[in-house]
Amino acid sequence: MMIKYRVREVAKDLDIPNKDVLDTLSKYFPEPKKYMTALEENELDVVFETFTQQRSVDNLDAYFAERGGSAVPAVQPTPAPAAAAKPAQQQKTAQPRGEKRGNGAAQNQNRPQQRQQAAPQQQKPAQPQNAPQGSQQPVVVTGVREPVRRVIDTRSSNVNIDRYNEKYDRLADQKVKTDNVVTKQKFTNRNQQRRGNQRRGKRETEAERLNRIAQERKAKHITIEIPEEITVGDFALRLKVSAPEVIKKLMGLGVFASINDTIDFDTAVLIADEFHAKVEKEVVVTIEEQIIDDSEDNEENLVSRAPVVVVMGHVDHGKTSVLDAIRHSNVTEGEAGGITQHIGAYRVKVGDRDVTFLDTPGHAAFTTMRARGAQVTDIAVLVVAADDGIMPQTVEAINHAKAAGVSIIVAINKMDKPSADPDRVKQQLTEYSLVPEEWGGDTPCIPVSAVTKAGLDDLLEMIILTADMLELKANPDRAAKGTVIEARLDRGMGPIATVLVQNGTLHSGDTIVAGTTVGRVRSMMDDKGRRVQEAGPSVPVEITGLGDVPVGGDIFNVVSDERLARELVEQRLSEQKEQQFNAQTKVTLDNLFDQMKEGDMKELKIIVKADVQGSVEAVRQSLEKLSNEEVRVNIIHGAVGAVSESDVMLANASNAIIVGFNVRPDPVAEENAKRDGVDMRLYRIIYDCIEEIESAMKGMLAPKYREVGLGKAECRETYKITNVGMVIGGHVTSGKITRNAQIRVVRDGIIVADDKIGSLRRFKDDVKEVAEGYDCGITLEKFSDIKQGDILEAYEMEEYRD
Repeated sequence: MMIKYRVREVAKDLDIPNKDVLDTLSKYFPEPKKYMTALEENELDVVFETFTQQRSVDNLDAYFAERGGSAVPAVQPTPAPAAAAKPAQQQKTAQPRGEKRGNGAAQNQNRPQQRQQAAPQQQKPAQPQNAPQGSQQPVVVTGVREPVRRVIDTRSSNVNIDRYNEKYDRLADQKVKTDNVVTKQKFTNRNQQRRGNQRRGKRETEAERLNRIAQERKAKHITIEIPEEITVGDFALRLKVSAPEVIKKLMGLGVFASINDTIDFDTAVLIADEFHAKVEKEVVVTIEEQIIDDSEDNEENLVSRAPVVVVMGHVDHGKTSVLDAIRHSNVTEGEAGGITQHIGAYRVKVGDRDVTFLDTPGHAAFTTMRARGAQVTDIAVLVVAADDGIMPQTVEAINHAKAAGVSIIVAINKMDKPSADPDRVKQQLTEYSLVPEEWGGDTPCIPVSAVTKAGLDDLLEMIILTADMLELKANPDRAAKGTVIEARLDRGMGPIATVLVQNGTLHSGDTIVAGTTVGRVRSMMDDKGRRVQEAGPSVPVEITGLGDVPVGGDIFNVVSDERLARELVEQRLSEQKEQQFNAQTKVTLDNLFDQMKEGDMKELKIIVKADVQGSVEAVRQSLEKLSNEEVRVNIIHGAVGAVSESDVMLANASNAIIVGFNVRPDPVAEENAKRDGVDMRLYRIIYDCIEEIESAMKGMLAPKYREVGLGKAECRETYKITNVGMVIGGHVTSGKITRNAQIRVVRDGIIVADDKIGSLRRFKDDVKEVAEGYDCGITLEKFSDIKQGDILEAYEMEEYRD
């Protein structure tokens, strides 16, 4: 193995700068070298050959002449074996000292001549083969000191030991004297300091100590950092004072707080000023602030983006037909006829502009996203049939769009029908504060036909015009941020999420956090099923690579640190669990007064559902009159029909109460209300509702009766028997039907009767109850107008106290 010979060592041995060696190597070898680089054999050969040629001489006459005329030092001890191989150059260099020792006049006269001869000799990089080994090393110190080195043979008996003992005794005596003086001074000073401290500690009282600390603090101001709120104990620790002192100062300001109570920042500033301390607000940087860029965009970085449009309306008014007509008429020729819709959103080309449509199932998903705080859409297209006019679900769509604060464009569909009456639709729109533009309002109303495709171009132009008025802009040159439209779990690909990028650009491989889910984007597909590498603002894509299935409406952000992102997800999961265990936060009539007292409730939002439109208006007017200085009653939605799933979603999103008259919730709505904690109150008498809400506002909710559902049965057949009356042939679908239960007859979501059971039989025997899954015969005491398909709800009343 070859010994490492570095560039600096070569330069040192040749007595040349490092740069010369590096320059020589760079001419012949492409790899860059440094002064610590170990050279290989071929590289060393090049260096030695180069500098040997540079320092070569024509002949060696001067060298042999110098060698032959060199003088021998006057004092020369017996040479060791190594001294025999001493270089001639070192002998010549050591000659001046030999001249001094010998005091020879001839040697002094020859000194200039020897120096002149030594000059060319020192510049020679290498010696001929007959020169002594190591003659190229210009080491002077070794050559001078070697002749005067004393060699003592300790094996002989004539060693003068006393001479060396005398020397060491003299050194030891000097050391002892010096150490005694220094040590004595240090010892005395330390004792004096310790005694002085002890005397001062004994003499200083507690009051003097506190006064001394106060004077020191006053002379040297300290600066502390305080958050928005801090406990008295922690505040005292940061001030470096005792907690009773802080409490005493607080009492002087009229604030009575214990050591564990919290004080705000302003109070802490006043107290710190009493202790001559400066206070700075402590800036707490959360994980979200570290990895998520929420900075505002500069105007010069913003560019126009495509509008995001959602189509809403009644299910039978042609909403899906309008969507299909727009999609089929605005695609390229190669895609026409075989379009595959991969995700729940797609882009349409309108001239040279793009428009993004969200293909959501009705306004339910739209409300779900808004309930999670996601402002996804910019424009809502309200589809209304020209022959039907405004329907209950159309009213819901209007209320949802208004609550979201998006621009509304009304598309009056089915204009190809003979019974189309667009003026009646416009008249009905004015009842819901949507005044058409041609009537002096600000709501565009575009007549369209999904069948003949008439008016679709006008609708798209209006969408573009509205988008231009909104001045929709985004910054594509930043980390992406957007919303999860929908998500599902695929057996082969894992969690798949359809996301809409709202700002920035999403790239394949980015680490994203969506709600309580984190992952790296593995693949992205656009609405045509093509794999893409990036997606800009207002572009919907389908992504894979998340660790779990996110929830529709979750905000996703591209983060810079995956490790911190996972910590953030853990924090969100912990907070989510805490919220589940916390007390109920939804507004109910029971906790309304408590929230009013705490100042949390300023507005009571109510959704009214009734069996007829007249009841809706009566309840609306009666409840709005209950508004007072502390709370304002706001009816955000009122419609006819059963309590539906969309009503529960709207109540959950708006933190509202559902009030129903002579209506019942459908099973899905009832289940969602229990899950989301939405307060649903159902009444038969309007005065009971008014009194209960008024009592809740005044904090006087008294114990009352509540109904407990027992079960439901469906009327399969009806039999009219003489002397018995109408007999219901029913099948128990859930729960049980008991003999003493009260029965509510529900037909198409409307309560048509409320009665008691007259008799309950199974085959020919009277029974006390019939369980789920069995058939039975039921007669009611008063009501007899039973029809097939009616639902019989059995319940009983029980008294309860809060």
